Amino acid sequence: MAMSGRRALVTGAASGMGRATAELLATEGAGVVLADIEAEAVEQVAAAIRGGGGEAVAVGCDVASSTDVKRAVDTAVDVFGGLDLVVNCAGIIRRANVVETTEEEWGRVMAVNIGSVFLTGKHAVPVMAAGGGGSIVNISSGWGLKGGPDASSYCASKGAVVNLTRAMAIDHGPQNIRVNCICPGDTDTPMLRSEARQLGLDEAAFLEESADRPLKRLGTGEDIARAVRYFASDDSAWVTGSVLVVDGGGLA
Repeated sequence: MAMSGRRALVTGAASGMGRATAELLATEGAGVVLADIEAEAVEQVAAAIRGGGGEAVAVGCDVASSTDVKRAVDTAVDVFGGLDLVVNCAGIIRRANVVETTEEEWGRVMAVNIGSVFLTGKHAVPVMAAGGGGSIVNISSGWGLKGGPDASSYCASKGAVVNLTRAMAIDHGPQNIRVNCICPGDTDTPMLRSEARQLGLDEAAFLEESADRPLKRLGTGEDIARAVRYFASDDSAWVTGSVLVVDGGGLA
């Protein structure tokens, strides 16, 4: 199996892209630490993976907490003996412009969406370097490459993810650590559905409009998971500092 023997940490693993990524990596042989602030939900996902014959352990984790993130990294070392792959899927969105966004909302979006990438890097890079290297995959957004309406904190945080990816690729390439970024378009996840509620829109109509792109559908968690698999695998052994758009042609 392509991921056999790999040790992975996936944040935001209770649902959406994170769940699909954890499930795919485990199916292909990786031992996976699933981290999410929704502790009960992420344990259920891990239990399902174990029930299917995979190796998985769940950790309740607020990715904005250095203590929690370090505990998740330490869990990978304690359970699987090391860490080869980090996938930063955890994210939140507040649909509001800068006037409507409170300072508390701004801070929380930044802490979760970009602060978590800093914290996983801070705690995981030394472990990876000691083990001979690894791969970090950061999930940004199409709105990390262009602006979007009524989502100022989200756009700013996801743009920061793109450039932190590039900076980390430069800094840690000599340690044989590759750092790459995926920018998904609208993907059918609980977070996308929450946007309709925040905007006061009919969910079905909102999802239909979101699917209006050249490939005429929303993305799925599995679409993003397969892109993660590429960056996690030896197929991308000479790829670092790259940004891959996976959006059904939305930015075309």
